[in-house]
Amino acid sequence: MARRGRPRADDGPRRAGIRGDAAVSAVDIVTFGCRLNAYESEQIRARAAEDGLSDAVVFNTCAVTGEAVRQARQAIRKARRERPGAKLIVTGCAAQIDPAAFAAMDEVDLVLGNAEKAAPGAYAPQAEPGRVRVGDIMSVRETAGHLIDGLKDRARAYVEVQNGCDHRCTFCVIPYGRGNSRSAPAGEIVEQVRRLAADGYREVVLTGVDLTSWGADLPGAPSLGQLVGRILRLVPELQRLRLSSIDAAEIDPDLMRCLAEEERLAPYLHLSLQAGDDMILKRMKRRHLRADALKLVREVRAVRPDVAFGADLIAGFPTETEAMFENTLALVEEAELSFLHVFPFSPRPGTPAARMPQLPRPVVKARAARLREAGEAALSRHLERQVGRTVAALVERPGLARAADFTEIAFTGETPAGEIAAMRIVGRDGARAVAELVR
Repeated sequence: MARRGRPRADDGPRRAGIRGDAAVSAVDIVTFGCRLNAYESEQIRARAAEDGLSDAVVFNTCAVTGEAVRQARQAIRKARRERPGAKLIVTGCAAQIDPAAFAAMDEVDLVLGNAEKAAPGAYAPQAEPGRVRVGDIMSVRETAGHLIDGLKDRARAYVEVQNGCDHRCTFCVIPYGRGNSRSAPAGEIVEQVRRLAADGYREVVLTGVDLTSWGADLPGAPSLGQLVGRILRLVPELQRLRLSSIDAAEIDPDLMRCLAEEERLAPYLHLSLQAGDDMILKRMKRRHLRADALKLVREVRAVRPDVAFGADLIAGFPTETEAMFENTLALVEEAELSFLHVFPFSPRPGTPAARMPQLPRPVVKARAARLREAGEAALSRHLERQVGRTVAALVERPGLARAADFTEIAFTGETPAGEIAAMRIVGRDGARAVAELVR
């Protein structure tokens, strides 16, 4: 399984505070990792409020890298020092995969699995006893059983349409935290998007662990492209639909058609590439080769010239030689990628890659640094190409917006957060474009 949910272990935790009806004892939710986790933290927020939870901290963990797990443990210890009387609850992928490790921490009061974290009554005082409530994630067959109306304090809304993964990439532990792939029904998704648009959201993001596998388990096996087309057709009031990370091996003809014909589908694809060398891709058990990735970006650009691409790339995979790494490095420029998420390889216990010959950590870190430098150069080239363009950008907060192709924009002028405004890009400032509002 690739990092399709775009986990960012290097982002660090994000907090979202909630309060019970009495508004006296705060409940904090600390989120690690991907956008799907952020979405599910909102589910937790709503469920905890319904259950009457108070004076607690809930940690929604990530297991993509060892660093993500380390950060979670560090945050738990810090929370206990700062709030000695609060109830500390740990959930998420790391808790699902290794509940015993978190239960062994003296600071932790309760460990919940991924299937249990948004279940009715999970946080109620009268909930079933026991410090560990983690079920068999592989037996879960439903997803999105508790749809939400957007995310608190965010300009755009996220809709979980899929969860889990049927693939077994050699480096990835996430299927054991999320279970097998399962899709939300198209009708429920369309209805939620319609509700979000009616509530004023201008942009909706479809998210999942393995987004392009959506529909394979549903009657008739509809494709992600068919879902996208249905949403845009049945919710004409929605101004922009965006996709989260997708697998380069699974873009279907209907999705390609939507990219070509539907201006409301954001011209940005974040690809789960992971490497640019064929031998490493095979050892990762990926389902595409280097030539497949380059062919894909050419085909998409042919039908949607304004598209921008991002990618996840792993540096220092076991057995990676300097020549193999150079192939990945060269892919950044050859594919004209604009946004990179770079991960130094992290061996995850129980995965085949953890048993392969490992590279020295200094080599892994050095290669990750070189990839990040290539990413900075790629972003610089992308920003230079934007100067002089007029774009429709979603205002995320005062003075900061995001164009349809994912370009971050610092702008002058005033317009409400959540609105899509016309902006003329006049320059750049570091990793952002600089623009002025078009009146």
